[in-house]
Amino acid sequence: MHKLRILALVHDHLIPPVDVTGIDVREAEWKMEFDVVETLREGGHEVHVVGLNDELAGIRPAVGDFKPHIVFNLMEAFAGVPTFDQNVVSYLELLRLPYTGCNPRGLILARDKALSKKLLAYHRIPVPDFTVVPRDRKPRLPKRLHYPLIVKSLFFEASAGISQASVVENHEQLVRRVQFVHESIGTAAIVEQFIPGRELYVGVVGNQRLDVFPVWEMSFADVPGNTWRIATERVKWSSKYQKRHGIMTGAAKLDPAMTERIQRIAKRSCRALDLNGYTRVDLRLDDVTGRVFVLEANPNPNLAYGEDLAESAEANGLSYERLLDRILTLGLRWEPART
Repeated sequence: MHKLRILALVHDHLIPPVDVTGIDVREAEWKMEFDVVETLREGGHEVHVVGLNDELAGIRPAVGDFKPHIVFNLMEAFAGVPTFDQNVVSYLELLRLPYTGCNPRGLILARDKALSKKLLAYHRIPVPDFTVVPRDRKPRLPKRLHYPLIVKSLFFEASAGISQASVVENHEQLVRRVQFVHESIGTAAIVEQFIPGRELYVGVVGNQRLDVFPVWEMSFADVPGNTWRIATERVKWSSKYQKRHGIMTGAAKLDPAMTERIQRIAKRSCRALDLNGYTRVDLRLDDVTGRVFVLEANPNPNLAYGEDLAESAEANGLSYERLLDRILTLGLRWEPART
């Protein structure tokens, strides 16, 4: 790839420092931003980092002065609101700037877990049964749902607010957990049928033509038997907890037919939700029935070196450097719909 001027948009509290001497980057909150920016610079690209919080004013002067070929979008929210990330991308489109990652329409469809499940179900892609409990409402379960259930934020990603208490086995626990989501996270709650089984992830990259990475699995080798095997916030982000309980991710051991089936479901999910750029599709493989369920599709997932997307790309023969180049190429080739 020829060398580019790249404007990297990051959250203002995640701007990676210039000098990381004495800092364990692996445990830093800004690890992803550091990995992306430094790898791009090592590849010969000129990278200018702009931090955003609740103002877009910093983008236009940077564009005028730096004249980037493309924006590398690492924003996962705006003003602390996850569903506002599509507005940042819409602004880039209004400025006619190429950008990496998913388009605004795909972000809107995927961020709302209930809306995305309805669309997936319409396309006959299996999803868990669910109901939504708006803020300040009490949960009332439809007859099709039965315990155990799992309670999540309707909009937040990265396992935000998910703990062992998120899986509920009776009405009293359900009421408490819904109240927690309403009050502590500040969103509506989605209550899903809990699917016991294997936790799987599939990376997908592409615009019109989609390429799929090997199926990845989260292993809970040393987790106590009375613990729900789910990707809680601590499971995802605490390296000490991961080491203590033997929690790791790696290529899933599946027969070829099941692998092909899961990868096909992942690609269909991306098309149903109008996703492009790079995506991670989260699934569960039911231990008992062998059925595969899509939990959610995550546009613009964690791009840090060593995380699931980068690791599965590496297993597919795509190094971290080449993965970032591929994402840049997809951004440069993406044409927003104008009709």
